[in-house]
Amino acid sequence: MKVTSWWLSLARLSLLTVFTWSSLVQGCGPGPGNGIRHRPRKLIPMPYKTSSPKLSEYNLGASGRAEGKITRSSERFNELVCNYNPDIIFKDEEKTLADRFMTKRCKDCLNKLAIAVMNHWPGTKLRVTEAWDEDGHHPPDSLHYEGRAVDITTSDRMPEKYGILAQLAVEAGFDFVYYESKYHVHCSVKADHSVAVEKGGCFPGWARVTVPGGGQKTLDSLEPGDRVMALSESGHLVLSRVLLFLHRDHESRSTFLVLSTQDGHRIALTPHHLVFLSPRYELLHSEYRARFASRAKPGDYVLIRGPDGRVQPSRVTSTSQVEGTGVYAPLTEHGTLFVDGVLASSYALIEDHRLSHWAFGPLRLLLSFTQLVGGGGAPPRVWASGAERERTKAPVHRKRPGAWVNQTLCGPGMDVNTNTSERQRSWTYVAPNRETEQGHCCSGGGRVSSVYWYARLLHSLGQIFLDPKIFHP
Repeated sequence: MKVTSWWLSLARLSLLTVFTWSSLVQGCGPGPGNGIRHRPRKLIPMPYKTSSPKLSEYNLGASGRAEGKITRSSERFNELVCNYNPDIIFKDEEKTLADRFMTKRCKDCLNKLAIAVMNHWPGTKLRVTEAWDEDGHHPPDSLHYEGRAVDITTSDRMPEKYGILAQLAVEAGFDFVYYESKYHVHCSVKADHSVAVEKGGCFPGWARVTVPGGGQKTLDSLEPGDRVMALSESGHLVLSRVLLFLHRDHESRSTFLVLSTQDGHRIALTPHHLVFLSPRYELLHSEYRARFASRAKPGDYVLIRGPDGRVQPSRVTSTSQVEGTGVYAPLTEHGTLFVDGVLASSYALIEDHRLSHWAFGPLRLLLSFTQLVGGGGAPPRVWASGAERERTKAPVHRKRPGAWVNQTLCGPGMDVNTNTSERQRSWTYVAPNRETEQGHCCSGGGRVSSVYWYARLLHSLGQIFLDPKIFHP
């Protein structure tokens, strides 16, 4: 049954990959979607007084804990952005533009929802009755005080539409949606830094990999073309070339899950990254399955590179969390790598390592061909600004995560109404002549996603073709 299911997933992803590359060859068609007509679907309204997910809003599986009130004099106020989307009606009863202030993630979700509302009800717009609150009208731990929550209606204020509106909000990406009142729907999001919001599963910059000669190198100093210790499909230790970074952002803050083992190894990674686990002691590497790091628990076993250079099991003794600045997700030729001595996958978000590795096959082939034509060696690199990258680059390895210094994303006095490259910067490797498709800051454009374009594309298409159960919840 498992084999049949895997082949079914492989067939679906085969179609996905063919579609991906054919769409890249065809170029841009008229309008979004290259002229493809999407089939209409029937939405199921969210029942009154129910939420999605069915958890507390402050649960880590929903929007997460409150982090403190933001005022206009707070340093964190610079992290809020102003939403001037003409397709959204802001009530703004305070006449202070407060309802237009929100976090970047909240703004992105709200803009997606505005489009969905107009598509579902032509002539109707999304209406925001409350967003960031600076007047103390909500409970002390309300996410409205952080610009992470909005209360919404439709422009025609027809309560019979609010069940559908709530479901559209779920599909727009809000982390918590509650059909709270007959007069509005409440929505909220995670903090921008609390997860890898841009769909990248990563490791922290202080994490170390093994390079030729047995030396160690931190991920924040690793470059495409470097070789790192990995495990082949046959179970042999190999030095695998780093092709590129699926996610590389020196300034992004994230919460990492730390797995500690009985042998003293500690690996830090985002909860939706894949790590090889077994519920029992197994010597054969084939008995270890790539699972989301969030599924790891004390008593599980991981694979480590022992003192004698051989791969051996090690029991997980504890799990914990640590926050840090900088996220890195190197893609190797073999799709695996040893991070701080523990075997992990290069992939995240989809709980199927083989499927992910197969899906990236065309990209590996393209990069190999590019390097062959270019004369071999490390892939050519294009950066937004070489000199400035050195000024903003995250600190090099510290012995303990606690010694790592967080960097400020927004400088004092920056205009919150614009997302200029002075406020937020991310630096990402891009292939030659693909600068506009990769994540770096462009003049006047604000911060662009630092997740590699191919990974973003596969993830978006995968959500259409693949079983939702294999995605991280």
